[in-house]
Amino acid sequence: MPESSEKNTENSSGKPGKHTAVLITGASGGFGLEYAKQIEPLGYRLILHGRDKPRLQMTLDSLKHPERHSLLLADLNRKDGVATLLESLRNETLVGLVNNAGFGIWGSFEKTGIVPQIDVIKTDLKAPIEITHALLPALLKNRGFVINVSSLAGEAPLPYMSTYAAAKAGLTFWSEALRTELAGKLRVVTLAPGPSPTGFREVSGMPVGPGSFFRTPIPMIVAASLETLNNGGGYCVPGWRHKLLFTMQKITPRAIALKLMKRHLQP
Repeated sequence: MPESSEKNTENSSGKPGKHTAVLITGASGGFGLEYAKQIEPLGYRLILHGRDKPRLQMTLDSLKHPERHSLLLADLNRKDGVATLLESLRNETLVGLVNNAGFGIWGSFEKTGIVPQIDVIKTDLKAPIEITHALLPALLKNRGFVINVSSLAGEAPLPYMSTYAAAKAGLTFWSEALRTELAGKLRVVTLAPGPSPTGFREVSGMPVGPGSFFRTPIPMIVAASLETLNNGGGYCVPGWRHKLLFTMQKITPRAIALKLMKRHLQP
């Protein structure tokens, strides 16, 4: 679990101070909800970000001490979305950032409107880079951490989910480069899960298929990323099923993998 040894982020008992906060983007469900549940017992105050207030409130209500935490509403796809989020954090003492907000769309690139395609890039890649850059001085000062929720979709091209795969590839490469640059200064975790029951299929429209074999429980995925964080950060592929999928991605020639994924994902 995340730990801190800095005096300005802890109280006299050696635990996080009551004003020390962790921001979780996309906390309305899925991984964001689970991060809130697993980080709360560590004593941090949580700032739960989302754009759906009723669902965000459900996350808050599911916690043991909802009165200690706060909600932050901002649509990261709007022109002023990231600015609104950052303005709300101006007086916060941040020790952690979980870049979890993201979504994907399934279907032919040719037949899908450009606006949702660009929105995927904005939410999945642009927003975490912009938010992290703005919050980095505080996170470095407090010897904090960043968890970037990427995907194994970023390890290979995906026909009919081309923009999502491109965004996650960018997020993975940026996160790993950042981790290397800031080694010894800031703990960075790049989480790269495969299929999991987050509601992603329902939102993206992707059909159920053979990939369901690789589905891994959300609590296991989040716990694996927090264990990686405790070990100083790193690239985290959680669970044996996702590790198997990752290995298959690496050993399968790209030409063959593309044909297989086209057959699996074609509308």
